[in-house]
Amino acid sequence: MTAPLTGLGTAALDELLTRASVPGGAFDPAELARLDEAEEFPEVAHRLLVDAGLGAHYVPERHGGLLHGLDGAMAALRTVARRDLTVAIAHGKTFLGAMPTWVAGDDRQTELLSREIRSGAEVCWALTERGTGSDLLAGRLSARPVPGGLALDGEKWLINNATRARFACVLARTRPGGGPRGFRFVLVDKDTLPEGACRTLPKEPTHGIRGADISGIAFQDATVADSAGIGPDGSGFEVLLTSLQLTRICATSLSLGAADHALPIAVRFLTDRHLYGQRLADLPRIRRALGDAASALLLAEAVAVLAGRSAQTLPRELAVTAAVTKAFVPTTVQRSVDALAELLGVRGFLTGVLEHGAFAKLDRDHRIVAVFDGSTAVNRHALITSFPLLARAHAAEVHDAPGLQAAAGLGAPQPPLDPRRLTLISDGGSSVVQSLPEAARLAARRGREDVAADARTLAAESLRLHQEIADAHGASAEAFALAQRYELVFAGAACLALWLHTEPAPGARWWRDALWVRACLTVVLRRLGLEPAAGPDARDLLCAELLRTDLAEGEFSLLSGLETP
Repeated sequence: MTAPLTGLGTAALDELLTRASVPGGAFDPAELARLDEAEEFPEVAHRLLVDAGLGAHYVPERHGGLLHGLDGAMAALRTVARRDLTVAIAHGKTFLGAMPTWVAGDDRQTELLSREIRSGAEVCWALTERGTGSDLLAGRLSARPVPGGLALDGEKWLINNATRARFACVLARTRPGGGPRGFRFVLVDKDTLPEGACRTLPKEPTHGIRGADISGIAFQDATVADSAGIGPDGSGFEVLLTSLQLTRICATSLSLGAADHALPIAVRFLTDRHLYGQRLADLPRIRRALGDAASALLLAEAVAVLAGRSAQTLPRELAVTAAVTKAFVPTTVQRSVDALAELLGVRGFLTGVLEHGAFAKLDRDHRIVAVFDGSTAVNRHALITSFPLLARAHAAEVHDAPGLQAAAGLGAPQPPLDPRRLTLISDGGSSVVQSLPEAARLAARRGREDVAADARTLAAESLRLHQEIADAHGASAEAFALAQRYELVFAGAACLALWLHTEPAPGARWWRDALWVRACLTVVLRRLGLEPAAGPDARDLLCAELLRTDLAEGEFSLLSGLETP
Protein backbone atom coordinates (compact mmCIF):
# COMPACT_ATOMS: atom_id res chain seq x y z
CA MET A 1 0.00 0.00 0.00
CA THR A 2 1.23 3.53 -0.82
CA ALA A 3 2.03 5.73 2.16
CA PRO A 4 -0.82 8.25 2.70
CA LEU A 5 -0.17 11.80 1.57
CA THR A 6 0.40 14.43 4.23
CA GLY A 7 -0.02 18.23 4.22
CA LEU A 8 -1.37 19.73 1.00
CA GLY A 9 0.11 16.81 -0.85
CA THR A 10 0.33 18.29 -4.34
CA ALA A 11 4.11 18.00 -4.67
CA ALA A 12 4.08 14.52 -3.14
CA LEU A 13 1.21 13.52 -5.41
CA ASP A 14 3.05 14.78 -8.48
CA GLU A 15 6.15 12.81 -7.49
CA LEU A 16 4.05 9.69 -6.89
CA LEU A 17 2.38 9.94 -10.29
CA THR A 18 5.68 10.59 -12.03
CA ARG A 19 7.08 7.37 -10.57
CA ALA A 20 3.90 5.54 -11.55
CA SER A 21 4.08 6.74 -15.18
CA VAL A 22 6.97 4.46 -16.13
CA PRO A 23 6.29 1.40 -18.32
CA GLY A 24 4.37 -1.11 -16.23
CA GLY A 25 3.40 1.52 -13.63
CA ALA A 26 -0.12 2.35 -12.52
CA PHE A 27 -0.14 5.48 -14.71
CA ASP A 28 1.76 3.98 -17.65
CA PRO A 29 0.39 6.01 -20.63
CA ALA A 30 0.42 2.95 -22.88
CA GLU A 31 -1.66 0.94 -20.41
CA LEU A 32 -4.11 3.79 -19.82
CA ALA A 33 -4.51 4.09 -23.60
CA ARG A 34 -5.19 0.35 -23.83
CA LEU A 35 -7.81 0.51 -21.10
CA ASP A 36 -9.48 3.44 -22.80
CA GLU A 37 -9.63 1.57 -26.10
CA ALA A 38 -11.15 -1.44 -24.30
CA GLU A 39 -13.55 0.81 -22.34
CA GLU A 40 -12.25 -0.68 -19.09
CA PHE A 41 -12.11 1.16 -15.79
CA PRO A 42 -8.52 2.17 -14.84
CA GLU A 43 -8.65 0.16 -11.63
CA VAL A 44 -4.93 0.08 -10.82
CA ALA A 45 -4.46 3.84 -11.29
CA HIS A 46 -7.58 4.56 -9.26
CA ARG A 47 -6.44 2.24 -6.47
CA LEU A 48 -3.11 4.07 -6.30
CA LEU A 49 -4.95 7.30 -5.52
CA VAL A 50 -7.16 5.62 -2.93
CA ASP A 51 -4.17 4.04 -1.19
CA ALA A 52 -2.34 7.37 -1.25
CA GLY A 53 -5.18 9.00 0.70
CA LEU A 54 -6.20 11.48 -1.98
CA GLY A 55 -9.78 11.38 -0.69
CA ALA A 56 -8.70 13.42 2.33
CA HIS A 57 -8.53 16.44 -0.01
CA TYR A 58 -12.32 16.19 -0.44
CA VAL A 59 -13.02 16.41 3.31
CA PRO A 60 -13.01 19.82 5.07
CA GLU A 61 -10.43 20.38 7.78
CA ARG A 62 -13.11 20.83 10.43
CA HIS A 63 -14.27 17.28 9.65
CA GLY A 64 -10.79 15.76 9.82
CA GLY A 65 -9.66 16.15 6.20
CA LEU A 66 -7.18 18.28 4.23
CA LEU A 67 -9.67 20.58 2.50
CA HIS A 68 -8.78 24.07 3.72
CA GLY A 69 -9.91 25.79 0.53
CA LEU A 70 -10.97 24.96 -2.98
CA ASP A 71 -7.50 25.74 -4.32
CA GLY A 72 -6.01 22.73 -2.55
CA ALA A 73 -8.55 20.25 -3.91
CA MET A 74 -8.26 21.85 -7.36
CA ALA A 75 -4.47 21.53 -7.33
CA ALA A 76 -4.71 17.84 -6.46
CA LEU A 77 -7.31 17.07 -9.16
CA ARG A 78 -5.37 19.09 -11.72
CA THR A 79 -2.26 17.06 -10.95
CA VAL A 80 -4.13 13.83 -11.67
CA ALA A 81 -5.95 15.23 -14.72
CA ARG A 82 -2.73 16.19 -16.47
CA ARG A 83 -1.89 12.46 -16.48
CA ASP A 84 -5.30 11.06 -17.27
CA LEU A 85 -8.71 12.73 -17.25
CA THR A 86 -10.64 9.48 -16.87
CA VAL A 87 -8.88 8.69 -13.60
CA ALA A 88 -9.30 12.24 -12.31
CA ILE A 89 -12.99 12.34 -13.15
CA ALA A 90 -13.59 8.92 -11.60
CA HIS A 91 -11.82 9.71 -8.34
CA GLY A 92 -12.88 13.35 -8.10
CA LYS A 93 -16.58 12.52 -8.30
CA THR A 94 -16.52 11.89 -4.55
CA PHE A 95 -15.78 15.59 -4.00
CA LEU A 96 -19.02 16.42 -5.80
CA GLY A 97 -21.08 13.70 -4.17
CA ALA A 98 -20.02 14.70 -0.67
CA MET A 99 -20.62 18.44 -1.06
CA PRO A 100 -24.32 18.51 0.00
CA THR A 101 -23.32 16.83 3.25
CA TRP A 102 -20.65 19.47 3.94
CA VAL A 103 -23.17 22.19 3.05
CA ALA A 104 -26.19 21.01 5.05
CA GLY A 105 -25.40 17.76 6.88
CA ASP A 106 -25.60 17.42 10.65
CA ASP A 107 -22.70 16.39 12.88
CA ARG A 108 -23.49 12.69 12.67
CA GLN A 109 -23.67 12.74 8.86
CA THR A 110 -20.48 14.73 8.40
CA GLU A 111 -18.57 12.56 10.87
CA LEU A 112 -19.73 9.36 9.16
CA LEU A 113 -18.99 10.52 5.63
CA SER A 114 -15.65 12.04 6.59
CA ARG A 115 -14.52 8.77 8.13
CA GLU A 116 -15.67 6.67 5.20
CA ILE A 117 -14.15 8.90 2.50
CA ARG A 118 -10.82 9.05 4.30
CA SER A 119 -10.96 5.24 4.41
CA GLY A 120 -11.43 5.06 0.63
CA ALA A 121 -15.22 5.00 0.18
CA GLU A 122 -16.65 6.61 -2.95
CA VAL A 123 -19.70 8.85 -3.20
CA CYS A 124 -21.69 9.47 -6.39
CA TRP A 125 -23.95 12.46 -6.95
CA ALA A 126 -27.28 11.20 -8.27
CA LEU A 127 -29.00 14.18 -9.86
CA THR A 128 -30.10 13.51 -13.44
CA GLU A 129 -32.84 11.29 -14.86
CA ARG A 130 -33.87 10.06 -18.28
CA GLY A 131 -35.77 12.60 -20.32
CA THR A 132 -35.35 15.55 -17.96
CA GLY A 133 -32.01 16.94 -19.15
CA SER A 134 -30.77 19.83 -17.03
CA ASP A 135 -34.22 20.45 -15.52
CA LEU A 136 -33.53 18.91 -12.13
CA LEU A 137 -36.88 20.10 -10.76
CA ALA A 138 -38.50 17.69 -13.22
CA GLY A 139 -36.92 14.75 -11.41
CA ARG A 140 -39.36 11.97 -10.57
CA LEU A 141 -37.38 9.80 -8.14
CA SER A 142 -39.29 10.10 -4.89
CA ALA A 143 -38.61 9.74 -1.18
CA ARG A 144 -41.86 9.21 0.72
CA PRO A 145 -42.18 8.92 4.50
CA VAL A 146 -42.76 5.43 5.87
CA PRO A 147 -42.62 4.11 9.44
CA GLY A 148 -39.03 4.50 10.58
CA GLY A 149 -37.67 6.34 7.57
CA LEU A 150 -37.95 7.23 3.90
CA ALA A 151 -38.72 4.92 0.97
CA LEU A 152 -37.00 5.73 -2.34
CA ASP A 153 -38.54 4.81 -5.69
CA GLY A 154 -37.27 5.68 -9.16
CA GLU A 155 -34.02 5.86 -11.03
CA LYS A 156 -31.13 8.20 -11.71
CA TRP A 157 -29.29 7.97 -15.02
CA LEU A 158 -25.91 9.00 -16.42
CA ILE A 159 -24.34 9.08 -12.98
CA ASN A 160 -20.58 8.94 -12.64
CA ASN A 161 -19.64 6.00 -10.36
CA ALA A 162 -23.25 4.96 -9.83
CA THR A 163 -22.21 1.30 -9.94
CA ARG A 164 -18.86 1.54 -8.14
CA ALA A 165 -19.72 3.97 -5.35
CA ARG A 166 -20.86 2.69 -1.99
CA PHE A 167 -22.69 5.95 -1.16
CA ALA A 168 -25.15 7.81 -3.35
CA CYS A 169 -26.20 11.38 -2.61
CA VAL A 170 -29.63 11.35 -4.21
CA LEU A 171 -31.80 14.35 -5.10
CA ALA A 172 -35.30 13.05 -4.34
CA ARG A 173 -38.76 14.52 -4.76
CA THR A 174 -40.47 14.66 -1.36
CA ARG A 175 -43.67 16.46 -2.36
CA PRO A 176 -45.84 15.22 -5.23
CA GLY A 177 -46.03 18.67 -6.76
CA GLY A 178 -42.29 19.14 -6.65
CA GLY A 179 -41.16 22.73 -7.07
CA PRO A 180 -38.22 24.53 -5.41
CA ARG A 181 -39.41 23.36 -1.96
CA GLY A 182 -40.35 19.86 -3.04
CA PHE A 183 -36.97 18.11 -2.97
CA ARG A 184 -34.44 16.84 -0.48
CA PHE A 185 -31.04 15.17 -0.63
CA VAL A 186 -30.82 11.66 0.79
CA LEU A 187 -27.47 10.03 1.54
CA VAL A 188 -27.88 6.33 0.73
CA ASP A 189 -25.42 3.68 1.87
CA LYS A 190 -26.03 1.02 -0.77
CA ASP A 191 -24.37 -1.64 1.39
CA THR A 192 -27.16 -1.36 3.97
CA LEU A 193 -30.09 -1.83 1.57
CA PRO A 194 -31.89 -5.19 1.42
CA GLU A 195 -31.58 -7.32 -1.69
CA GLY A 196 -33.81 -6.12 -4.49
CA ALA A 197 -34.19 -2.58 -3.15
CA CYS A 198 -31.47 -1.20 -5.39
CA ARG A 199 -30.00 -2.19 -8.71
CA THR A 200 -27.48 -0.53 -10.95
CA LEU A 201 -28.10 0.33 -14.59
CA PRO A 202 -25.69 -0.66 -17.36
CA LYS A 203 -22.63 1.43 -18.14
CA GLU A 204 -23.30 3.71 -21.10
CA PRO A 205 -20.76 3.83 -23.97
CA THR A 206 -19.28 7.32 -24.24
CA HIS A 207 -17.21 9.26 -26.77
CA GLY A 208 -14.64 10.26 -24.17
CA ILE A 209 -13.70 8.96 -20.69
CA ARG A 210 -14.52 5.57 -22.19
CA GLY A 211 -13.48 3.58 -19.15
CA ALA A 212 -15.43 5.65 -16.63
CA ASP A 213 -18.42 4.20 -14.79
CA ILE A 214 -21.14 6.33 -16.38
CA SER A 215 -24.18 4.27 -15.44
CA GLY A 216 -27.24 4.66 -13.27
CA ILE A 217 -29.07 3.44 -10.21
CA ALA A 218 -32.68 2.37 -9.62
CA PHE A 219 -34.49 2.10 -6.29
CA GLN A 220 -37.64 0.12 -5.54
CA ASP A 221 -39.18 0.71 -2.14
CA ALA A 222 -35.65 1.22 -0.77
CA THR A 223 -36.14 2.22 2.84
CA VAL A 224 -33.50 4.29 4.62
CA ALA A 225 -33.54 5.81 8.08
CA ASP A 226 -34.88 9.32 8.67
CA SER A 227 -31.32 10.29 9.52
CA ALA A 228 -30.31 9.74 5.88
CA GLY A 229 -32.08 12.94 4.86
CA ILE A 230 -29.69 15.89 4.45
CA GLY A 231 -31.08 19.17 5.71
CA PRO A 232 -34.76 19.80 6.38
CA ASP A 233 -37.46 18.57 4.04
CA GLY A 234 -37.79 20.91 1.07
CA SER A 235 -34.22 22.17 1.26
CA GLY A 236 -32.86 20.08 -1.63
CA PHE A 237 -32.88 22.73 -4.33
CA GLU A 238 -31.28 25.35 -2.10
CA VAL A 239 -28.60 22.87 -1.00
CA LEU A 240 -28.05 21.95 -4.64
CA LEU A 241 -27.53 25.56 -5.76
CA THR A 242 -25.16 26.20 -2.88
CA SER A 243 -23.18 23.03 -3.54
CA LEU A 244 -22.92 23.80 -7.25
CA GLN A 245 -21.16 27.07 -6.52
CA LEU A 246 -18.24 25.04 -5.16
CA THR A 247 -18.35 22.00 -7.42
CA ARG A 248 -18.58 24.05 -10.62
CA ILE A 249 -15.41 25.92 -9.77
CA CYS A 250 -13.59 22.76 -8.71
CA ALA A 251 -14.58 20.97 -11.92
CA THR A 252 -12.56 23.48 -13.94
CA SER A 253 -9.39 21.96 -12.47
CA LEU A 254 -10.02 19.10 -14.90
CA SER A 255 -9.75 21.58 -17.77
CA LEU A 256 -6.51 22.98 -16.36
CA GLY A 257 -5.09 19.46 -16.16
CA ALA A 258 -6.06 18.82 -19.78
CA ALA A 259 -4.33 22.05 -20.76
CA ASP A 260 -1.20 21.03 -18.85
CA HIS A 261 -1.12 17.82 -20.87
CA ALA A 262 -2.07 19.18 -24.28
CA LEU A 263 0.32 22.11 -24.62
CA PRO A 264 3.63 20.26 -24.07
CA ILE A 265 2.58 17.56 -26.57
CA ALA A 266 1.98 20.24 -29.18
CA VAL A 267 5.19 22.12 -28.37
CA ARG A 268 7.29 18.94 -28.59
CA PHE A 269 5.77 18.09 -31.95
CA LEU A 270 6.19 21.59 -33.40
CA THR A 271 9.80 21.84 -32.31
CA ASP A 272 10.75 18.35 -33.51
CA ARG A 273 8.87 18.40 -36.81
CA HIS A 274 10.63 19.88 -39.84
CA LEU A 275 8.91 20.93 -43.08
CA TYR A 276 10.03 23.18 -45.93
CA GLY A 277 13.56 23.20 -44.54
CA GLN A 278 12.66 24.56 -41.10
CA ARG A 279 10.92 23.66 -37.87
CA LEU A 280 7.16 23.99 -37.83
CA ALA A 281 7.60 26.09 -34.70
CA ASP A 282 9.52 28.71 -36.72
CA LEU A 283 6.70 29.39 -39.20
CA PRO A 284 5.03 32.76 -38.39
CA ARG A 285 1.47 31.46 -38.75
CA ILE A 286 2.23 28.53 -36.47
CA ARG A 287 3.81 30.79 -33.86
CA ARG A 288 0.85 33.15 -33.79
CA ALA A 289 -1.63 30.28 -33.45
CA LEU A 290 0.47 28.66 -30.71
CA GLY A 291 0.90 31.96 -28.87
CA ASP A 292 -2.84 32.68 -28.99
CA ALA A 293 -3.76 29.19 -27.76
CA ALA A 294 -1.18 29.29 -24.96
CA SER A 295 -2.23 32.78 -23.86
CA ALA A 296 -5.86 31.67 -23.71
CA LEU A 297 -4.86 28.73 -21.50
CA LEU A 298 -3.26 31.14 -19.02
CA LEU A 299 -6.41 33.25 -19.22
CA ALA A 300 -8.55 30.25 -18.30
CA GLU A 301 -6.18 29.41 -15.47
CA ALA A 302 -6.38 32.94 -14.09
CA VAL A 303 -10.17 32.72 -13.90
CA ALA A 304 -10.16 29.28 -12.28
CA VAL A 305 -7.44 30.12 -9.74
CA LEU A 306 -9.05 33.39 -8.66
CA ALA A 307 -12.48 31.76 -8.46
CA GLY A 308 -11.14 28.96 -6.28
CA ARG A 309 -9.66 31.45 -3.82
CA SER A 310 -12.77 33.67 -3.93
CA ALA A 311 -14.79 30.92 -2.25
CA GLN A 312 -13.14 31.90 1.03
CA THR A 313 -12.79 35.67 0.74
CA LEU A 314 -15.68 36.69 -1.58
CA PRO A 315 -18.27 34.02 -0.68
CA ARG A 316 -21.30 36.28 -1.15
CA GLU A 317 -20.34 36.78 -4.81
CA LEU A 318 -19.79 33.13 -5.63
CA ALA A 319 -23.14 32.61 -7.37
CA VAL A 320 -21.90 34.85 -10.20
CA THR A 321 -18.26 33.80 -9.97
CA ALA A 322 -19.09 30.09 -10.23
CA ALA A 323 -21.41 30.54 -13.20
CA VAL A 324 -18.85 32.63 -15.09
CA THR A 325 -15.99 30.26 -14.26
CA LYS A 326 -17.81 27.09 -15.29
CA ALA A 327 -19.08 28.65 -18.51
CA PHE A 328 -15.73 30.22 -19.46
CA VAL A 329 -12.92 27.89 -18.43
CA PRO A 330 -13.87 24.57 -20.12
CA THR A 331 -14.98 26.31 -23.34
CA THR A 332 -11.83 28.43 -23.48
CA VAL A 333 -9.57 25.44 -22.85
CA GLN A 334 -11.42 23.41 -25.48
CA ARG A 335 -11.00 26.23 -27.99
CA SER A 336 -7.24 26.13 -27.38
CA VAL A 337 -7.18 22.32 -27.58
CA ASP A 338 -8.97 22.58 -30.93
CA ALA A 339 -6.37 25.09 -32.13
CA LEU A 340 -3.53 22.85 -31.00
CA ALA A 341 -5.17 19.89 -32.73
CA GLU A 342 -5.12 21.84 -35.98
CA LEU A 343 -1.38 22.46 -35.51
CA LEU A 344 -0.80 18.76 -34.90
CA GLY A 345 -2.69 17.82 -38.03
CA VAL A 346 -3.55 14.16 -38.39
CA ARG A 347 -1.39 13.26 -35.38
CA GLY A 348 -3.90 14.99 -33.17
CA PHE A 349 -6.54 12.45 -34.22
CA LEU A 350 -4.64 9.17 -34.47
CA THR A 351 -4.82 6.88 -31.47
CA GLY A 352 -1.73 4.78 -32.15
CA VAL A 353 0.97 7.41 -32.72
CA LEU A 354 2.42 10.48 -30.98
CA GLU A 355 2.74 9.43 -27.34
CA HIS A 356 0.20 6.59 -27.47
CA GLY A 357 -2.49 8.84 -28.91
CA ALA A 358 -2.47 10.95 -25.74
CA PHE A 359 -3.68 14.12 -27.48
CA ALA A 360 -6.61 12.43 -29.18
CA LYS A 361 -7.62 10.86 -25.86
CA LEU A 362 -7.47 14.08 -23.83
CA ASP A 363 -9.38 15.88 -26.58
CA ARG A 364 -12.18 13.32 -26.39
CA ASP A 365 -12.12 13.17 -22.61
CA HIS A 366 -12.14 16.91 -22.03
CA ARG A 367 -15.29 17.64 -24.02
CA ILE A 368 -17.52 16.29 -21.24
CA VAL A 369 -16.12 18.73 -18.66
CA ALA A 370 -18.22 21.56 -20.09
CA VAL A 371 -21.33 19.47 -19.35
CA PHE A 372 -20.51 18.49 -15.74
CA ASP A 373 -22.51 20.30 -13.03
CA GLY A 374 -24.47 22.31 -15.56
CA SER A 375 -23.59 22.87 -19.20
CA THR A 376 -22.18 26.09 -20.60
CA ALA A 377 -25.70 27.20 -21.57
CA VAL A 378 -27.04 26.41 -18.10
CA ASN A 379 -24.33 28.48 -16.45
CA ARG A 380 -24.81 31.38 -18.84
CA HIS A 381 -28.51 31.29 -18.03
CA ALA A 382 -27.63 31.43 -14.33
CA LEU A 383 -25.49 34.49 -15.05
CA ILE A 384 -28.31 36.13 -17.01
CA THR A 385 -30.64 35.82 -14.01
CA SER A 386 -28.12 37.96 -12.09
CA PHE A 387 -28.04 40.76 -14.68
CA PRO A 388 -30.26 43.17 -12.67
CA LEU A 389 -28.05 42.76 -9.58
CA LEU A 390 -24.88 43.17 -11.63
CA ALA A 391 -26.16 46.35 -13.27
CA ARG A 392 -27.15 47.94 -9.94
CA ALA A 393 -23.90 46.95 -8.22
CA HIS A 394 -21.79 48.29 -11.10
CA ALA A 395 -23.67 51.60 -11.06
CA ALA A 396 -22.94 51.93 -7.33
CA GLU A 397 -19.19 51.97 -8.15
CA VAL A 398 -18.17 49.93 -5.10
CA HIS A 399 -16.41 46.63 -4.59
CA ASP A 400 -14.99 44.52 -1.77
CA ALA A 401 -11.36 45.60 -2.07
CA PRO A 402 -10.02 43.62 0.94
CA GLY A 403 -11.81 40.45 -0.17
CA LEU A 404 -10.53 40.78 -3.73
CA GLN A 405 -6.97 41.48 -2.62
CA ALA A 406 -7.02 38.42 -0.34
CA ALA A 407 -8.30 36.24 -3.18
CA ALA A 408 -5.90 37.61 -5.77
CA GLY A 409 -2.76 37.57 -3.62
CA LEU A 410 -1.41 34.15 -4.58
CA GLY A 411 0.56 32.68 -1.72
CA ALA A 412 -1.25 34.71 0.94
CA PRO A 413 -2.96 32.69 3.71
CA GLN A 414 -6.73 32.42 3.68
CA PRO A 415 -9.43 31.47 6.18
CA PRO A 416 -10.86 27.96 5.93
CA LEU A 417 -13.66 27.32 3.47
CA ASP A 418 -17.08 27.71 5.10
CA PRO A 419 -20.02 26.79 2.85
CA ARG A 420 -22.38 28.40 5.36
CA ARG A 421 -21.15 31.83 4.19
CA LEU A 422 -22.36 31.28 0.62
CA THR A 423 -25.53 32.99 -0.60
CA LEU A 424 -27.86 32.11 -3.45
CA ILE A 425 -27.57 35.54 -5.06
CA SER A 426 -24.64 37.91 -5.54
CA ASP A 427 -26.32 41.07 -4.25
CA GLY A 428 -22.99 42.93 -4.30
CA GLY A 429 -22.31 42.09 -7.94
CA SER A 430 -18.75 41.10 -8.83
CA SER A 431 -15.85 42.82 -7.12
CA VAL A 432 -13.57 41.34 -9.78
CA VAL A 433 -15.30 43.26 -12.59
CA GLN A 434 -16.20 46.31 -10.54
CA SER A 435 -12.53 46.82 -9.64
CA LEU A 436 -11.51 47.53 -13.25
CA PRO A 437 -11.22 51.35 -12.99
CA GLU A 438 -9.07 50.99 -9.88
CA ALA A 439 -6.98 48.30 -11.61
CA ALA A 440 -6.20 50.73 -14.45
CA ARG A 441 -5.03 53.36 -11.97
CA LEU A 442 -2.86 50.87 -10.07
CA ALA A 443 -1.27 49.59 -13.27
CA ALA A 444 -0.35 53.14 -14.26
CA ARG A 445 1.25 53.73 -10.85
CA ARG A 446 3.40 50.66 -11.46
CA GLY A 447 4.75 52.29 -14.58
CA ARG A 448 3.12 49.79 -16.93
CA GLU A 449 1.30 52.13 -19.26
CA ASP A 450 0.72 49.27 -21.72
CA VAL A 451 -1.16 47.26 -19.10
CA ALA A 452 -2.94 50.40 -17.85
CA ALA A 453 -4.10 51.25 -21.36
CA ASP A 454 -5.54 47.78 -21.83
CA ALA A 455 -7.22 48.02 -18.42
CA ARG A 456 -8.81 51.35 -19.35
CA THR A 457 -10.07 49.88 -22.61
CA LEU A 458 -11.55 46.95 -20.71
CA ALA A 459 -13.12 49.24 -18.08
CA ALA A 460 -14.80 51.26 -20.85
CA GLU A 461 -16.13 48.05 -22.38
CA SER A 462 -17.40 46.98 -18.95
CA LEU A 463 -19.29 50.26 -18.61
CA ARG A 464 -20.93 49.79 -22.03
CA LEU A 465 -21.71 46.17 -21.23
CA HIS A 466 -23.41 46.96 -17.92
CA GLN A 467 -25.54 49.61 -19.61
CA GLU A 468 -26.72 46.96 -22.07
CA ILE A 469 -27.19 44.44 -19.26
CA ALA A 470 -29.47 46.87 -17.44
CA ASP A 471 -31.77 46.91 -20.46
CA ALA A 472 -31.72 43.16 -21.10
CA HIS A 473 -34.93 41.20 -20.64
CA GLY A 474 -35.21 37.45 -20.23
CA ALA A 475 -33.01 34.71 -21.61
CA SER A 476 -32.96 35.95 -25.20
CA ALA A 477 -30.24 35.18 -27.73
CA GLU A 478 -29.01 38.74 -27.16
CA ALA A 479 -28.78 38.10 -23.42
CA PHE A 480 -26.63 35.01 -24.01
CA ALA A 481 -24.31 37.12 -26.20
CA LEU A 482 -24.05 39.63 -23.34
CA ALA A 483 -23.20 36.78 -20.98
CA GLN A 484 -20.32 35.73 -23.23
CA ARG A 485 -19.00 39.29 -23.28
CA TYR A 486 -19.31 39.45 -19.51
CA GLU A 487 -17.21 36.30 -19.18
CA LEU A 488 -14.41 37.92 -21.19
CA VAL A 489 -14.56 41.12 -19.16
CA PHE A 490 -14.47 39.07 -15.96
CA ALA A 491 -11.50 37.09 -17.28
CA GLY A 492 -9.52 40.23 -18.11
CA ALA A 493 -10.33 41.72 -14.73
CA ALA A 494 -9.25 38.49 -13.02
CA CYS A 495 -5.88 38.68 -14.76
CA LEU A 496 -5.37 42.27 -13.65
CA ALA A 497 -6.31 41.45 -10.05
CA LEU A 498 -3.86 38.54 -9.87
CA TRP A 499 -1.06 40.56 -11.49
CA LEU A 500 -1.60 43.55 -9.19
CA HIS A 501 -1.89 41.70 -5.90
CA THR A 502 0.63 38.86 -6.26
CA GLU A 503 4.31 39.26 -5.49
CA PRO A 504 6.02 36.76 -7.80
CA ALA A 505 9.37 35.20 -6.98
CA PRO A 506 12.29 36.47 -9.09
CA GLY A 507 12.39 33.20 -11.01
CA ALA A 508 8.67 33.14 -11.88
CA ARG A 509 9.15 32.75 -15.62
CA TRP A 510 5.84 33.93 -17.02
CA TRP A 511 5.58 36.95 -14.72
CA ARG A 512 8.72 38.69 -16.02
CA ASP A 513 8.01 41.98 -17.80
CA ALA A 514 4.28 41.45 -17.15
CA LEU A 515 4.41 38.96 -20.03
CA TRP A 516 1.50 36.74 -19.10
CA VAL A 517 -0.96 39.49 -18.21
CA ARG A 518 -0.17 41.40 -21.42
CA ALA A 519 -0.74 38.27 -23.48
CA CYS A 520 -3.98 37.43 -21.70
CA LEU A 521 -5.34 40.96 -22.05
CA THR A 522 -4.52 40.83 -25.76
CA VAL A 523 -6.64 37.68 -26.08
CA VAL A 524 -9.51 39.26 -24.14
CA LEU A 525 -9.55 42.50 -26.10
CA ARG A 526 -9.18 40.78 -29.48
CA ARG A 527 -12.07 38.43 -28.70
CA LEU A 528 -14.16 41.43 -27.67
CA GLY A 529 -13.34 43.11 -30.99
CA LEU A 530 -11.17 45.77 -29.32
CA GLU A 531 -7.62 46.96 -29.95
CA PRO A 532 -4.91 46.30 -27.34
CA ALA A 533 -2.17 48.82 -26.58
CA ALA A 534 0.26 49.58 -29.40
CA GLY A 535 3.47 47.60 -29.56
CA PRO A 536 4.63 44.05 -30.23
CA ASP A 537 1.89 41.45 -29.89
CA ALA A 538 2.36 39.90 -26.44
CA ARG A 539 1.06 36.56 -27.73
CA ASP A 540 4.09 36.36 -30.02
CA LEU A 541 6.42 37.26 -27.15
CA LEU A 542 4.84 34.57 -24.99
CA CYS A 543 5.27 32.02 -27.77
CA ALA A 544 8.96 32.92 -28.11
CA GLU A 545 9.45 32.35 -24.38
CA LEU A 546 7.45 29.13 -24.57
CA LEU A 547 9.76 27.76 -27.26
CA ARG A 548 12.97 28.95 -25.62
CA THR A 549 13.46 25.86 -23.45
CA ASP A 550 11.94 22.42 -23.00
CA LEU A 551 8.51 22.57 -21.41
CA ALA A 552 7.57 20.07 -18.71
CA GLU A 553 3.93 19.27 -17.96
CA GLY A 554 2.66 21.66 -15.29
CA GLU A 555 5.41 24.21 -15.92
CA PHE A 556 3.29 26.48 -18.12
CA SER A 557 1.28 27.93 -15.27
CA LEU A 558 0.82 31.17 -13.39
CA LEU A 559 1.62 29.17 -10.26
CA SER A 560 4.96 27.93 -11.57
CA GLY A 561 7.73 29.38 -9.43
CA LEU A 562 5.33 30.82 -6.86
CA GLU A 563 5.16 29.79 -3.24
CA THR A 564 1.52 28.82 -2.81
CA PRO A 565 0.04 27.40 0.42
